[in-house]
Amino acid sequence: MSVLRFIGNVIWFVFGGLFMGLAWYFIGLIAFVSIIGIPFGRACFTIGSFHFAPFGKQAVSRRMVNGHDDIGTSVLGMVGNVIWCLLFGWGLALGHTASAVGCFVTVIGIPFGIQHLKLALIAFFPIGMTIVPAD
Repeated sequence: MSVLRFIGNVIWFVFGGLFMGLAWYFIGLIAFVSIIGIPFGRACFTIGSFHFAPFGKQAVSRRMVNGHDDIGTSVLGMVGNVIWCLLFGWGLALGHTASAVGCFVTVIGIPFGIQHLKLALIAFFPIGMTIVPAD
């Protein structure tokens, strides 16, 4: 199964993963310009690195991994996610949705389109998320 994940990640990276991953990193750099934006930038880099090779990994709440709340999974994280969604999340989600539509046009691109839709949902609320192996 790891060979299939590797092949899927290579195809993903070449046909769209690089572009959207760099978009996440670019937004993260913009967020790091101000001190207030550091949590947003950190979330961008976490999700951006996930975006370069998503097959075999999944994004989950840090609450599920740690077993307790932290600042990103608390009420402050929720407020941060709402602010994020209004400023940047909708744009990244729109980019993922457009990429998904492009992938759905071809039969072979359907798994990649599904992955883009998952990432579009994550784009709305990335604060408090972490990446873990899918196994």
